Amino acid sequence: MYIGRYNRAVRYDWLAHYLFDSIDEVQEHATQWLWAYNNERPNMALWGITPQQKLVAVAYALQVAFFVKVGITNVY
Repeated sequence: MYIGRYNRAVRYDWLAHYLFDSIDEVQEHATQWLWAYNNERPNMALWGITPQQKLVAVAYALQVAFFVKVGITNVY
């Protein structure tokens, strides 16, 4: 299911919209698109937030949990 969704996104988000002159050009565009797809695009599996936002939230939660565990309560 996830591979099909990814392939559909590749096909409809950019492959059908551009004419490329070389394989290098395709690879460069694919690399940029994949980074944005994985990092900047809101993800429904993450309740509509981006993976970057999720990473920040998890890092913050881990930091708070650590401070609570070691007994530090007035850090922020």
